[in-house]
Amino acid sequence: MHTTSSFRYGEAATEFQKVLDHPGIAASDPVGLLARLHLGRTLTLSGDKAKAKAAYQDFLTLWKEADGDIPILKQAKKEYAGL
Repeated sequence: MHTTSSFRYGEAATEFQKVLDHPGIAASDPVGLLARLHLGRTLTLSGDKAKAKAAYQDFLTLWKEADGDIPILKQAKKEYAGL
């Protein structure tokens, strides 16, 4: 089990970015959509708030037409507001 201090956020962010660098996955696949959210979360934990905000904004832009009551969207909005 990883503790917060031992987790390698930079490596995790790199892996999420690899998913996003493949337009065929990132544009339409749920994995690509969620990679943006998890990239934002990882960057937040690593302390890179500027890049985290950009990742959250990308995620929220793609979900702007979605039902606002979707739990993952509500949580993402809450996390973004806390940045």
